Amino acid sequence: MRVKGAITALLILGVAAPAAAQDKQPPYWASIASGQAMTRTGPGKNYPGVWLYQRRDLPIRVVKKYDNWRLIEDPDGAKGWMLVTLLSDRRTAIVKPGEPRPIRVGPYDGAKAQFLAEQGVVGRISKCADGWCRIEIGKHEGYVRVSDIWGVNDNEVVD
Repeated sequence: MRVKGAITALLILGVAAPAAAQDKQPPYWASIASGQAMTRTGPGKNYPGVWLYQRRDLPIRVVKKYDNWRLIEDPDGAKGWMLVTLLSDRRTAIVKPGEPRPIRVGPYDGAKAQFLAEQGVVGRISKCADGWCRIEIGKHEGYVRVSDIWGVNDNEVVD
């Protein structure tokens, strides 16, 4: 009886956790939660695999949902269907192509640049407002212009 109760509790937790993510209406931002996540041509495991992502925290945009599947778009514009359990609500961003981007001590152009982030670097976003985001890249953190990253809408406020 005790084991059955524990299994029931786990099943309830397993069903309750994804429900919050399923309530969001596309389009919205998310990230890849798993070290390996496959996209498919359709919303089901019977559809052929398209791309195997091997980059946890990569920002993605959810553009459509169907049951436990989400049609995602990656930073390169590629689209595919991914299981919702492979996605996270954690906000991340990737540095856009071009010259290295300054990560500053404050959210304004005159703030000292602490370091430069190369294109393709992924960081975790904690706050965004007025065209700037606080970003954590490894053990370093600072502020980056929204126009220098992919993973945040232009005028979006992230708390």
